[in-house]
Amino acid sequence: GYVSLYLVITETLEFPLGWEVNVNFKLFVFDQIRDQYMTIQDVNGKVRRFHGMKTEWGFAQLIPLSIFNDSTNGYLIRDTCVFGAEVFVINHTAARGECVSLLNGLEVESSFTWKIDNFSSLEDKAHYSQVFTVGNHEWKLRLHPKGYGSEKGKMLSLFIVIDDWKTEAKRYAEYRLCIWDQCHGKHKERTNKRGFSSGKGWGYNEFLSLSDLTDASKGFLVNDTLIVEGHITCMSTVKNFS
Repeated sequence: GYVSLYLVITETLEFPLGWEVNVNFKLFVFDQIRDQYMTIQDVNGKVRRFHGMKTEWGFAQLIPLSIFNDSTNGYLIRDTCVFGAEVFVINHTAARGECVSLLNGLEVESSFTWKIDNFSSLEDKAHYSQVFTVGNHEWKLRLHPKGYGSEKGKMLSLFIVIDDWKTEAKRYAEYRLCIWDQCHGKHKERTNKRGFSSGKGWGYNEFLSLSDLTDASKGFLVNDTLIVEGHITCMSTVKNFS
């Protein structure tokens, strides 16, 4: 038998009718003993077209199981393996594209907890946490105690933003935002995956209703203290080229 590995495009429901994405990609298997990658690519770097009827491309016979399972080859060590992908997205209309480097198993992740005392005295504006570092980038949490945008006056709004952008590359990350239930442990949390660029933040205008926030039985606000947590897993970088 063989190990099979495919590149799959997901979350296409919001794409326009008749969408297509043309990519040139490489897949990798990491040799954990020699600290190097085995690279697999279509002959001559052939461009593959992803569309509604074809959402995956890859290799059914990537590597024989006999080779993969042999620990002396370094691919499977202590029941752990690392696969990766490098994807060049080609945009014909603008003659531009993006290079996405993704390595499963080598993600960088961290959590940050923000304790806000005297919450009821906060002004109706954006408030920022201290800076915390994940994946060589500096991040902040941004909170609007009385809501933001269309949810102003109805919801607490919560976002995560990059505070210090050091390169031209975007950072694709999975993030989780959470407000602690300090009484029952039934925390309010939401998770998403987004691409972050300089000055760009993601989150939710409607993170938590103000009625739930101020309801003492919910446990979110205790002794006028709110505890907010942000968790980030950096999974890839995206570099533009033209």
